[in-house]
Amino acid sequence: QLQLEESGGGLVQPGGSLRVSCAAPGYILDYYTIGWFRQAPGKEREGVACISSSGGITNYADFVQGRFTISRDSAKNTVYLQMNNLKPEDTAEYHCAADKLPTPLGEDYSCSVTDESDWGSWGQGTQVIVSS
Repeated sequence: QLQLEESGGGLVQPGGSLRVSCAAPGYILDYYTIGWFRQAPGKEREGVACISSSGGITNYADFVQGRFTISRDSAKNTVYLQMNNLKPEDTAEYHCAADKLPTPLGEDYSCSVTDESDWGSWGQGTQVIVSS
């Protein structure tokens, strides 16, 4: 399993922006489809967005409504989730996850964050608090 590390969380005011990062020191993250999930206090974890190994295919949860952008930087071996126009209801611990298996070379798969069982490795999470 990959060892995933999230960073970049913090306190932000409503309407503000934040970018969280997902890294995997010692692993080549480009081989994997990556997803972002979040869990708010007292609520079940929910999918936010995912990106294919090439970065060419992305998918977002409906509640994102164009506010979030998932991307990856091969040179930095990192996947990002840029969050704009944040709302108090976006307060949660954000986790990244990797597909159970690497994507075969030359392939690029679509992804979905509706089923957590599709994902194999999980990070410890980074806390995002949206509050004035």
